[in-house]
Amino acid sequence: MPKALVNGINVNYKIEGSGEPLIMIMGVASSLRAWYFQTRVFKKHFRVITFDNRGCGDSDKPIEPYSIRTMADDAAGLMEHLGIEKAHVLGISMGGMIAQELAINYPEKINKLILGCTFAKRSDPAGISDALPRRLGYVGNYSYTDLLSIPAKNIVIAMAELAFNKKIYKVILSSVIKLAVKKMDCSGIANQINAIWKHDTIDRLKFIKVPTLVITGNADSIINPQSSVVIAKRVPNAKLVKYDGGSHAFFVEMRKRFNSEVIAFLNH
Repeated sequence: MPKALVNGINVNYKIEGSGEPLIMIMGVASSLRAWYFQTRVFKKHFRVITFDNRGCGDSDKPIEPYSIRTMADDAAGLMEHLGIEKAHVLGISMGGMIAQELAINYPEKINKLILGCTFAKRSDPAGISDALPRRLGYVGNYSYTDLLSIPAKNIVIAMAELAFNKKIYKVILSSVIKLAVKKMDCSGIANQINAIWKHDTIDRLKFIKVPTLVITGNADSIINPQSSVVIAKRVPNAKLVKYDGGSHAFFVEMRKRFNSEVIAFLNH
């Protein structure tokens, strides 16, 4: 796959299909391959651009601290490298945070925006689900400093255990993810996690003026589903959709519904 030199790093990316451009931004520790169940469908309707965020996959993994804004700048730089003036943007989890910063700071580059299972601020009324710190060994109060002290591999493994609600996915996919993480150099992922903890767009969501779809599973054990309610209330005229029983990985477990929802929204 090709790489683009943008914002001081080499970004690994892939282009599939034709039509209106659709930029898809994945979550923490996940490469562009995690979009498998989407790209095979979306490429029939759009020119789909996926890429590895800095810190994971085959993109560069700088040692200096990251921010969500920096990763949004990476995405904007990739668009410029590819000559894409304007695109639909779909972000999941951390990718949804990057998409928020992209829409706020580069409004001229965004056509329509989709934010899945994400939050605007870790310490807002929603933020991280209580299940994640419990899985990491914290009961009751815990601090940002506590979270920073946890090895990145432990956090990603805990997330893999909590990501799926359906037994078949818990047994197969979470096991594959945990095995892969154990073999990873997680320095870049640690930087991604640190960026997530610091993410804050809560008072700037009002500046997102493009048509926006906010989607969450109401049984997400990683990011509190209420986070999507908070975002939808603050983004002007945003549409909120909740999937009953949906996990953090609802876009995998409920992919037919999710894919159809995204296509309908973008084509409307």
